[in-house]
Amino acid sequence: MSTPQLVLASASPRRRELIARLGIAPDHINPADIDETPHKAERARDYATRMAREKAEAAAEDAAHVLAGDTVVALGRRILPKAEDEATARACLELLSGRRHVVLSAIALRAPDGSMQERLSETKVRFKRLTAQEIDAYIASGEWHGKAGGYAIQGAAEGLIAWISGSHSGVVGLPLFETRSVLKSAGFPIG
Repeated sequence: MSTPQLVLASASPRRRELIARLGIAPDHINPADIDETPHKAERARDYATRMAREKAEAAAEDAAHVLAGDTVVALGRRILPKAEDEATARACLELLSGRRHVVLSAIALRAPDGSMQERLSETKVRFKRLTAQEIDAYIASGEWHGKAGGYAIQGAAEGLIAWISGSHSGVVGLPLFETRSVLKSAGFPIG
């Protein structure tokens, strides 16, 4: 029996690096381009799962499994945006300073027959109380650009995080435990 084909529905280099840790290389990269606007009153966990599912559907290819993911930073019921400008990144960091928040990382694996497996990783994270100088230095780094909640845990922000409970790889963008489970059940060879 041959190994199934795998399409990664993401252009994220971090997701490619993370999936490589499982010994898997996607056969094809097909970034999904969908509307990522949360629905009115949509809960963060429902939003993350919906985004992963919709990305997997949008990137569907014949005879291939499609793996998609989405990572959401939530502060209470509030879904924080992906920071596309300095003002948004600064606002996110000021909100997160000294507070605990949740990072939800959803994955969806769409099989060639259209069936879908989904998993959700929930990680609690707390930043130290950030000084204005620390926020300024992090903004100057540029690492925040395009990142949910305005930070990348795999960079300089890791030194500002006082506590984490859950999946570090999920906060980076692809929860490896959940991803491994889904891929293994679909017949991908994983050690």
